[in-house]
Amino acid sequence: MRPHLHLTAILAIVAAAASGDAGAADYLTSPSVRAATANPFLSEFRVGGFAHDPWSPETGSVDVNAELLFAKPIVLNDPLWNSFVPRPHLGATINTQGDTSHVYAGLTWTFEVTQRIFFETTFGGSFNNGTAGPVTPVGRSAMGCHAAFRESASLGYRITENLSVMGTVEHISNAGICSDNRGLTNVGMRVGYSF
Repeated sequence: MRPHLHLTAILAIVAAAASGDAGAADYLTSPSVRAATANPFLSEFRVGGFAHDPWSPETGSVDVNAELLFAKPIVLNDPLWNSFVPRPHLGATINTQGDTSHVYAGLTWTFEVTQRIFFETTFGGSFNNGTAGPVTPVGRSAMGCHAAFRESASLGYRITENLSVMGTVEHISNAGICSDNRGLTNVGMRVGYSF
């Protein structure tokens, strides 16, 4: 048997075993799609505080984070497949002492671990007010350029149907596109309210 057929057979068996009452054919066909009309335009609002890049020259200050998540453009009937449909987001992380702040936009993927525990990952772009010139002042991070990529990860807990709390790590970096690439990593807690 060829290696790729071997892998396909193993994946089909695992999917069939995990399906419970559902047949393996359910996993081999595309999940049905419905428009996200039942969902509101806005999905969730989040606010919280971060320790500002504890490993950088800018360490020792606090950031305030606010984020809006929008409804998924489509909703899949299968909860597992639906996890792979991202929610668009807009947000800002503002430093309280005048160090590097940024605004951002991107996509959020939420994976349900249990009914209350969830894991999220995001990817997108950001624009920061950090040091981008040839000279970096003492106590500031050399961001290299103002445009950057942004990614984050969160582990959260749903207190109620509408209220959640999460620990979040966010990172912005220009990925070496500009001459300097110190990047910025913030760590903290947020509270979310789902509409």
